[in-house]
Amino acid sequence: MLKEFREFAMKGNVVDLAVGVIIGAAFGAIVSSMVGDIIMPIIGAITGGLDFSNYFTPLSKSVTASTLVEAKTQGAVLAWGHFLTVTLNFLIVAFVLFMVIRTMNRWKRKQEAAPGPPKPTPEVELLGEIRDLLKKN
Repeated sequence: MLKEFREFAMKGNVVDLAVGVIIGAAFGAIVSSMVGDIIMPIIGAITGGLDFSNYFTPLSKSVTASTLVEAKTQGAVLAWGHFLTVTLNFLIVAFVLFMVIRTMNRWKRKQEAAPGPPKPTPEVELLGEIRDLLKKN
């Protein structure tokens, strides 16, 4: 059973998947940082520092707080601002990933489309052999 597990774990697909997950997690951290540290501050500057993450609607009369964290401790709230922020982050991350994959696919198509030098015809090969023989003599 251990031998079967080792064979399964060492198959190319499993190892490739593990590498893909690790690289994906690292790339996800980079994209999340780009969204949180670069794109969202620019959007905040354009909208005058508007931050939706603290917007909520109280579902109970006992909720009197002005911040979402405090409001959640007082009772039920509909945190629609946080949902909107997470949705916006997702859309930005998805768009960035789309652009990266689109660029990679273009590079791949260019590499596939660029043909190597054409193979010489049999006549040209024969002439090359004759030339080489004449040079030897």
